[in-house]
Amino acid sequence: MIRAHALAASAVSRTRPITCRHRARVLGLAALVLAAWAILGAPVAHADDGLLGIDKRWTYDNRGIWRRSYQDVLQYGLIAGELGVGLWEGGEDRFGHTMWQSIDASLISGIASAALKRAFSRERPHETADPDQWFSGSGRSFPSGEVTETSSIVTPFVLEYGREHPAVYLLELLPAYDAVARMKTQGHWQSDVIAGFVLGTTTAYFLHKRKHPLVLGFMPHGVYVGLKAKF
Repeated sequence: MIRAHALAASAVSRTRPITCRHRARVLGLAALVLAAWAILGAPVAHADDGLLGIDKRWTYDNRGIWRRSYQDVLQYGLIAGELGVGLWEGGEDRFGHTMWQSIDASLISGIASAALKRAFSRERPHETADPDQWFSGSGRSFPSGEVTETSSIVTPFVLEYGREHPAVYLLELLPAYDAVARMKTQGHWQSDVIAGFVLGTTTAYFLHKRKHPLVLGFMPHGVYVGLKAKF
């Protein structure tokens, strides 16, 4: 009997980490499902094929949480936050190191996004009702630079801390929100925001594997140890 109770307790203790990881996956999946539902199921003013056959121009909505000003607050707030915290923390501890990986990812993916925008020069939904207007010379719709930036900033933290702290997976709601908001204000097509998410996440994934952050390697040693070490 005692042995049976011991085996049962051992089994329960072994299942707790699995349960934790399961919850993390559920949270991440929930964010993706929410984004997919919003991207593919919202009311539209115009529907067409476009890239992957999913592009639709949504009915313009610049109210409530979808206001363009809130989108700017999210984007510039995340950029300012990662730079400020990165300089303060430095790169010696785990959190600071991850922050500088986030800076690397947002910088490199941002440059890549800007280059792709110029190369494809796709017209935005507020410029045309046709999602197949590529290589116009003036369009800057593909991919979404803001979704690229947002996903690249949060991904290193999801990869670093997600298994230990499943709530970190909720950070994925930020690029999901940004994707929906950009389409509601007719700034991007569905394929634009999906491409931005893939670009930002993929860039961050590979940079997270690096032992030393790229940008931090060019900074003075005082930045590496963090400004907090001086106070």
